[in-house]
Parts: sequence; C-alpha cells; structure tokens
Amino acid sequence: MSCILHIDTSTEACSVAVSENGAVIFHKEELEGPSHSTLLAGMVEEALSFTDNHAIPFDAVAVSSGPGSYTGLRIGVSTAKGVCYGRKLKLIAIPTLELMCVPLLLGREELPEDALLCPMIDARRMEVYTALYTRALKAVEPISAKVIDAQSFQQHLDQHPIYFFGNGSDKCKEVITHPNAHFVSGIKPLAKYMCPLAEKAHVTGEFADVAYFEPFYLKDFIAGKKKMRP
Repeated sequence: MSCILHIDTSTEACSVAVSENGAVIFHKEELEGPSHSTLLAGMVEEALSFTDNHAIPFDAVAVSSGPGSYTGLRIGVSTAKGVCYGRKLKLIAIPTLELMCVPLLLGREELPEDALLCPMIDARRMEVYTALYTRALKAVEPISAKVIDAQSFQQHLDQHPIYFFGNGSDKCKEVITHPNAHFVSGIKPLAKYMCPLAEKAHVTGEFADVAYFEPFYLKDFIAGKKKMRP
C-alpha cells in the first residue's frame, strides 16, 4: 500500500487529503469558492506537516486532471508538480468526472446493476462537461462538452436508469424529464474521494510525467473582453 497526497481544485471547491494504506487520514476542504490561489498552498503545507510529524513518507501526489475550471486546474496541477519535484514523488492524474462518481458509488448501495452515472460540471448556459459511465466506471460515452436539451441521453435513458449529479446537473432538471432520469444533489469532486482511484493507479503503475503533464481542459480558455471606460 502507499501514502498519497490528494489535491482537487477542478471546481469551486478547494480540497486536500492524505491517504495511507487505502484510508484517508487527513483532509481539509473549502466548499465555497473559487479561492484556490489563496487557500491551496496553506492546505498543502498543513497536510505535509501532518505527515512529517507522524513520520509518514509520501509515495505519490494525486491531482484532479480535468475537465473543470481552467484556472483551478492550473493551480492544482502546478502545486502537485511542485510537491513532486520537491520531494521526488510520482504524479497520479485522476479524471475529474470519474472522481465525482466515487461518492455516489460509495454512498448509494441501492443503485441498480444496470444504472449509468452521469457527472456534470457546469460550463456556460446549457453546456456541461460530462461523460457517461457504468458502475464499474467503464465509459459508455466519452468526456465531452455537451449542450443539454430534451433529447440528451435519450437512447440510454430508454434502456437504463441514469443518475445525474454535479454542479452542472441542477440546470438540467427541467430539461431532462425522462422517468429513468434521477438527479442527486450535493456531490462535488473532493480530494478525500480520490483514494480508491489513486490507489489503483499506484498499484498498476499509471503515473503521469511530472515534467510534461498538462490538465485536460477540454476547451481552450477564453478571456473576457475588458470593458472600455467611457
């Protein structure tokens, strides 16, 4: 088993956790943001101090790799890389949408066997970053930026119950009205949920290149136009 530092800054929440031997032994989070640039460094330092004080050596750093907030992802990945370089650790990239599925899988044992999971990250207007997974996190539809309308996921909804969740799902409730559509509130991508995915990656040797890894932004950053002063 291993000791892993986990970092997530992919949405408005900012969170850090430490896992040892598959169990979370430290976590800290701020759910209302974004304020990653002012919060993350202190959270990481507290996590590092916690493990140093308990003489627990780190093996790797796991970071949410996107899609999500362009600025948030850059801050999280840059911080993770810094820790990896400073402590000579391996880097693990965790897809944000898979991370969002973990609390649903852990907390809802009554999920039907044929259920599909649809995490959604809010983009703009009726657009979301999303994918469709089985309970085993096998992708049924790949990650994409999708504009939601009444016909979205219709073919899959006709055959399976689909659970929609994440900060992009709220605006879809009145649009996706199929009887097989279920909406779950309160699910966010948080560092403390990375543990099972990061442990699996560590065991199988799925590490990212610290020097060259970049977040999966999905879409290019578009800066807002500055307003002209009268």
